[in-house]
Amino acid sequence: MDQIRKLPPAWLLGLSNLPLGVSGGLMLFTLPQLLAARHVPEPRIAQLTTLFLVPSFLVFLLGPVVDVKFKRRTYAAGAVILCAVATYVALVFSDRLEILGVLLFFSSLGATLNGIATGGWFGSIMNKEDDAKLGAWLIAANVGGFGVITLVAILVLRALPMPIAAVVVSAPILLPLFIYPITPAPAPDDRLLHESFGRFLGDLTAIVRQPRVLQLLLLFVVPAASFALTNTLGGLGRDYSASEKFVAGVGGFGVTIAGLFGSLLIMPIGKRVEARKFYLSVAAIGAVFTLSLIFMPHTPLFFGVAVVGQNVAQSAALALNYAIALQSLGKDNPFAATQFGLLTNAAALPITYMQWFDGQAYGKGGLTAMYLTDGLCGLVAASVMTLLLWLWTRKRASAIAE
Repeated sequence: MDQIRKLPPAWLLGLSNLPLGVSGGLMLFTLPQLLAARHVPEPRIAQLTTLFLVPSFLVFLLGPVVDVKFKRRTYAAGAVILCAVATYVALVFSDRLEILGVLLFFSSLGATLNGIATGGWFGSIMNKEDDAKLGAWLIAANVGGFGVITLVAILVLRALPMPIAAVVVSAPILLPLFIYPITPAPAPDDRLLHESFGRFLGDLTAIVRQPRVLQLLLLFVVPAASFALTNTLGGLGRDYSASEKFVAGVGGFGVTIAGLFGSLLIMPIGKRVEARKFYLSVAAIGAVFTLSLIFMPHTPLFFGVAVVGQNVAQSAALALNYAIALQSLGKDNPFAATQFGLLTNAAALPITYMQWFDGQAYGKGGLTAMYLTDGLCGLVAASVMTLLLWLWTRKRASAIAE
């Protein structure tokens, strides 16, 4: 019965990624504001938020679990609940720095596990011509959820007692639970779990030995298009003399508009430009923009410029990453979540380590050092990858000609 039910539209399925956006907005943008107001040093804040990002590049290892025993719908629902509970507890105990990092980790684990479960689930039942559309809407939901929650969260957290406020701002994470029951879910692989992990290792080895896959993994793990400053700027409003309300407004309206624009931009342009070239173009332009921030005044207006610009670039890059990952999945792929998680988590790795590097650079030399570190890393990586892409293309053309 599940298999013959009509699929919901791509935009509705895309809303399944709301937990990643809402938890990210709360943990990476709003929480740093709360901690900065309590005079927690920025390097310490960066260390904590880095823990939130760790599951984003490691959770693909749980792909074999998501692909067996239960339907991916069950795993997705459980992951959403884990994310909501961990986010709530993190906000309530945000003054307990000794446990806050662990709570951030589990909040992200739930959101990211939901992402690979739904990516493998939807990618294996959608028509292949709709992959780019679904990838765009998944990122649109992510950045839209991030933007909207950052707009209202700090106001709610200041206006209500923390336990009540935390319930209000964490509740949107649970919205995908209304989508999953109306979406067909293929039956899980019937192998035992230890067999799944054994096959996973074999399949993973076979996949990464393919030259094109190796090229894509290298493209995603270097810091060409990480734009990790989207996660750092939320706690730096004071450096621009920006009030909490202004920061919340930029994080809400600015991030939402920028994220939707960047992610949905790939649909019209992606039809005319090869995905890898498009990805590297975004990386190079974004890196130049980051370096230009060094010379801009430290005023609230240019805080908004920095946040919006970084989010346009990151959302476009992530949407391209999702589209490429979805295109790699075949119909009814029993290990779709594993494969999807591997490719999308690869792009999350540079966001995580650049988050740490940017925080350390800020601690050494303030905004200038931070922008210089992030921009130069991005520009060098984009330049090297562009050269490699050109060499790979020439080599492939030569092989075909022969």
